[in-house]
Amino acid sequence: MSVKIRFSSAITTGLVLAKVGHPQRDEPLQTSKELGAIAEDDQETLCAIFLKPFKNLGGHRFSHHAALDQHEMHALATAVFAEPDRLLETGRDIAKRLYAKSNHPNIKSGDLCICLIQDIEVDGELSQGLCILKSESVVPFLSISTRDGDLRLSAQQGINPDKLDKGCLILNHQPNKGYHVLTFDRSGTESRFWIRDFLGVVPITDSPFLTNKYADMAVAFVGQQAKESPRDLDAPPWEACSAARDALGYFEGKEKFSLQEFEEQVLKTPAAAAKFAAHRALIEKDQGQRFDDSFEISQRDVNKAKKKVSAVIKLDTGVEIHLKPTLAGKPDAIIERGFDDARGMKFIKVFFNQDVSGSEPGKRPRS
Repeated sequence: MSVKIRFSSAITTGLVLAKVGHPQRDEPLQTSKELGAIAEDDQETLCAIFLKPFKNLGGHRFSHHAALDQHEMHALATAVFAEPDRLLETGRDIAKRLYAKSNHPNIKSGDLCICLIQDIEVDGELSQGLCILKSESVVPFLSISTRDGDLRLSAQQGINPDKLDKGCLILNHQPNKGYHVLTFDRSGTESRFWIRDFLGVVPITDSPFLTNKYADMAVAFVGQQAKESPRDLDAPPWEACSAARDALGYFEGKEKFSLQEFEEQVLKTPAAAAKFAAHRALIEKDQGQRFDDSFEISQRDVNKAKKKVSAVIKLDTGVEIHLKPTLAGKPDAIIERGFDDARGMKFIKVFFNQDVSGSEPGKRPRS
């Protein structure tokens, strides 16, 4: 069951800052010498900035191959939750850990902000949260100030709150299970050091997570199978899209997922089931854990998966045609494919009733 989290009553109570360089480039680590105090007038604004990136994220937990008490980040979080006065010491240790893990040449240096947040509502109870944010870039901004009775404009460099690169929020919830950790990494799936090397977390395999993963795996698998079919080498992309939508049809209206039932109704053949098992094994290895064969289906996540299914036709002439999900499964009524003998080229003809972009001849473009 998903954890319900609300930030409406949260307040920040302390702040540790750091500049984390790159060890391989001989860039130093600099940390706060004193715990940063947050003015009461800034509490609400800063708290909203710190917590905004963590809305609607899936949960993670700390994981260790031997025991949780040997997990460094779990131990640091436990220490500061037990003794909030140790935030400065703990924040420095967190910065040191991040610095030590930042050895890959693609990892960027940046500014680190670590703060303790009180009164986060987790499943109806108030809890603490340890927030860690990293910004790997600064942006210019203009500031107008009053000086000597007149106004002055100055250009400065700072962090854009909407462009924070990495972050995690460790909630003091279910510590014996590895806490409930929310995390993001804007650099995408190519960067693993934040999730695995630094934090050491794995996704919580609850109903939304498993529904989302199996739906994504089903769409990717049947789509790839359709593209690789020898008889469909020249098939239009919407055929793979239609196969993906058919696979998602299994999840609709069901309360529980059964891998055996999915294999029988969607994959249908032992060969396809074996290929899907291999595909699933690669995803599990990438995630660092095994997925359950049976779980409660989250219809909300099924609907999200359906919205992501679309067809894109990319042509070697530089033209791209995007079909919305509502049309991706039935485009034959509006698209015709053929071959032009005179030009020696294939063509696609698109039928429509009206140009709704506002750019038809005789019409002024929308402002």
